[in-house]
Parts: sequence; structure tokens; C-alpha cells
Amino acid sequence: MELRTNLTADGAADLWKKYMQLTEVEAAFRTLKSELAIRPLFHQLGKRVKAHVLVAFLGYALQVTLRHLLKRSGSEYSSAQALKRLAEIRSVDVVLPTVEGQEIWLRHVAKLDEEQQGILQRLQVQPPEQLEPTQILKCSENSAIA
Repeated sequence: MELRTNLTADGAADLWKKYMQLTEVEAAFRTLKSELAIRPLFHQLGKRVKAHVLVAFLGYALQVTLRHLLKRSGSEYSSAQALKRLAEIRSVDVVLPTVEGQEIWLRHVAKLDEEQQGILQRLQVQPPEQLEPTQILKCSENSAIA
């Protein structure tokens, strides 16, 4: 088999390595467009372009990290499948009025199904059942007082 290219390389192995890097970059752009749903935006300011590139890069880096963590744990899920299932996790905010006219916000995470629990266990992540409020205030007995 003969390889033809305009790239300079020290041999067929080096050329093949460069080709594989190209396929990885192309796969990264496909991931940005499909799995991460990052589309091209036409920014007018240079700092906005840089910010958009940074956000896209960080999203891709997180996606690659997730893929490696799933692979290392022996999971059968792709990163896209895992993200799709984990995106279905819901939480509810309970707002309690206080005597002082303030509010206490409590967030409760809904019960996970077995598949979601399995994904999180493989990633060694334990979601909290309830997030603690930033401050404890005395609640009023009458919900009309707020």
C-alpha cells in the first residue's frame, strides 16, 4: 500500500500517527456539534469569540474525561448515553417563608432509577439527597406570613 501526502514525515509510522490525530480532531468537532450541541456563532467582538472557544473546549474536555471514566470503570455506556440518562435526574426546590420575612430554599433530588444509580456508582459519584440551606432560620407557622 502506498501513502501519498503533502505532509513531511520521518516514515510511514509517523505519517500514520499524524493521520490518526486528524481523525481525533474531526471526531472532536463532531462531538461538539452533536453530543454537546455547540454550534458556530458569529460573534462581533474578539473576547466573545475567545469565550465561546473556551466554553466549547471545556465542554469537550469534560466529555472526554467522562468517556475515560466510563471506560475505566468497565461501563457499557458511551458518554452520550450516560449524559442522556443523567440529564433525566430531577430535583425540586421547597421554599419556606420565615417569621423574619426571609425564605429558606431546600433542594431535594428525586429518587434515581437503577440505571442512573449504576452509572453514578461506576463514576464513584454520590448525589446528595438534599442540599443544605445556607442559613437556618425559624419558619413561620402561617404560610401567609412572608
